[in-house]
Amino acid sequence: MDDRNCSKVGCTREAVSTLSYDYGDQMAVLGPLGLTRDPHTYDLCSIHSERLSVPKGWQVIRHALLGEVF
Repeated sequence: MDDRNCSKVGCTREAVSTLSYDYGDQMAVLGPLGLTRDPHTYDLCSIHSERLSVPKGWQVIRHALLGEVF
């Protein structure tokens, strides 16, 4: 896997998680960094993963990997 940076504008930190959206179900899914880049997802650093917020009425699903919570 090649080095990947956070998708947030102006952030140059290393990405540690991948965020995807399901607009139909009003859900955001945050999990471990995907194995490959996907144009339909967003790679986030640890700071932006922790600060993630979604629109009112949406839910966030956070997947864990080896005891780490994203």
